[in-house]
Amino acid sequence: MTRRLAEVAKKVGVSEATVSRVLNGKPGVSDATRQAVLTALDILGYERPTQLRGERARLVGLVLPELQNPIFPAFAEVIGGALAQLGLTPVLCTQTKGGVSEADYVELLLQQQVSGVVFAGGLYAQADAPHDHYRLLAERNIPVVLVNAAIEDLGFPAVSCDDTVAVEQAWRHLASLGHERIGLLLGPGDHVPSARKLAAARAIAGDLPEEFVARAIFSLEGGHAAASRLIDRGVTGIICASDPLALGAVRAARRKGLDVPGRVSVVGYDDSAFMNCTEPPLTTVRQPIEAMGRAAVELLNARIAGTAVPAEELLFEPELVVRGSTAQAPHD
Repeated sequence: MTRRLAEVAKKVGVSEATVSRVLNGKPGVSDATRQAVLTALDILGYERPTQLRGERARLVGLVLPELQNPIFPAFAEVIGGALAQLGLTPVLCTQTKGGVSEADYVELLLQQQVSGVVFAGGLYAQADAPHDHYRLLAERNIPVVLVNAAIEDLGFPAVSCDDTVAVEQAWRHLASLGHERIGLLLGPGDHVPSARKLAAARAIAGDLPEEFVARAIFSLEGGHAAASRLIDRGVTGIICASDPLALGAVRAARRKGLDVPGRVSVVGYDDSAFMNCTEPPLTTVRQPIEAMGRAAVELLNARIAGTAVPAEELLFEPELVVRGSTAQAPHD
C-alpha cells in the first residue's frame, strides 16, 4: 500500500497524503488533482478502491486499422497529444490480420469504463462491414468521434478530409499537364472515402470509362497490381486513394520499363511521412492531420462533458502538394 501511494504520488507530482485522501474519499482535494490520481492508478495498473470503481476512468480508446501506413501513427500522435493536454489517457488499439478484432477492442474498452472512443479509420468506413459494436457504444451512451467517414443514424460526430475537393485538385493538376486518360486507384468497393472520390471523379470527368477505375487493398502490393492493370489500359495519369497505393503505382510503372513521371504521372493521397524522400518525391494531396486530430478531440471532450455537439461531418480542406511524380503528358 505504501509503495502504491509513493508511485502514484510521484506520477502525479503530489504528496502521498493527497493520494491517500483521494483513495479514501476525503475532502480537501481539487477535482483536477482527484482525476489525475485516479488516472495514474489506471496507468500504473492498480485497482481503484471499491467505492471509486463506479466512476468512468479518464481513459479514451484510440482505434486504428493499422500502423504500416504512416498516416495512422501521425493521427495517433496528434490525437494522443491533444488528449493528454486535457488530462485524458489514450489507449491505443491497433488491428492486425488474424489478431484482435475491432469488436473485441470495443468490448475491452467498455470493460475499462473508458470516457470515450476515437476511431481513426476502421470498419465504419466500409459500408458492408458489421457495425454492431458501434451500435453497442451508442446504446451505452459512450462518446464517440469518427475520422474520415460517418455512420448514418447513430448520432456520432465525424471529422473528415473533403474527398471531393481532394479529387478535384488532383484531377485538375493532371489535366493542366495535358493528361486526358486519367485513372483512379481506389480502395475496396464498400470503402466510403473511395466511393466519394469516385463520385467526384465522375462529376468532374463527365464520362469516366469503367476500365479506368481499379480497386485494391490498401497496401503497396495492392497498388502495384491494380496500377499494372490501369497502365495496360492506357492511362497516363493515376490518382490514388493513399500514398502506399501511389508508391505501388510507381513501382508498377517501373517494372514495365516506364519512367515516372516521363511516361506515367502518379498522385498520392495523405502526404504521410517521407513522401518527399521517395524517388521521385511524390505529388500528393495532403490531409490537414493536425487540425483534424485536434477537432476530433475537441468534439470528444465536449461530449464527455455532456455538451451536445452536432451529429454531422466536419469537412476539412486538403492541399495539393506538387513534387516530382507528375509531369506533362507524353505526346505519343
